[in-house]
Amino acid sequence: MAKLSLSVVIPAYNEEKRIGKTLRRITSYLDKRKDDYEIIVVDDCSKDNTVKVARFLKNKRLKVLKNKCNLGKGGAVKNGMLAAKKKYVLFSDADLSTPIEEIEKFEKLKDKYDILIGSRALKESDIKIKQPFYRVLMGKTFNLIVNLLVIWGVKDTQCGFKWFRKDAVKKIFPKQTFNGFSFDVELLFIAKKYGYSIKEVPVTWLNSPDSKVSAVRDSIRMFMDLIKIRINDLRGKY
Repeated sequence: MAKLSLSVVIPAYNEEKRIGKTLRRITSYLDKRKDDYEIIVVDDCSKDNTVKVARFLKNKRLKVLKNKCNLGKGGAVKNGMLAAKKKYVLFSDADLSTPIEEIEKFEKLKDKYDILIGSRALKESDIKIKQPFYRVLMGKTFNLIVNLLVIWGVKDTQCGFKWFRKDAVKKIFPKQTFNGFSFDVELLFIAKKYGYSIKEVPVTWLNSPDSKVSAVRDSIRMFMDLIKIRINDLRGKY
């Protein structure tokens, strides 16, 4: 298979304990494949040594961007995606809940679809470490509402492992308005509005016990954001 041109974007907030291990794993894997790659860590004003740990690796393919203020995961992802230079752009959570090796599944489909999204909700998905039952229930409820109000036919909008063609990034991400955890839904809504093809891909997934999503506060905010997406669309923001 031809060498892959890939940017990997990693949003990071207070990730000093995990970011070093994550970056070593990604670089080791992509180096072995001899891909044409870059890794972009976007620090969202961490209060710990996330930036120091990331820069300690001194890898010429690694870039560390710093947000001027704390934006949220969506804002960090947006800044990283717009800074990406390669033909394909993947954003991944800093904890690698979806292992980087899963890009092999995406690579096989890259010429057929504009956007590939990791999914934990397909029959073929391999959930190695499950979320607590209440998070699973909340996730299913949220996705049901997403399908009713915003995007029909996507089983899992929230998995933090999504792959875009660079031309799609240039069209979609400048229109992103959400910086919180509902940014994924907004991006997919915009993508569908502009006719980009989207494919869910079953992935291996390991729940991280250190999730930064608040089960109550962020869930309420995300539900409200679904309404805002429809309002934004009616106002012509997309």
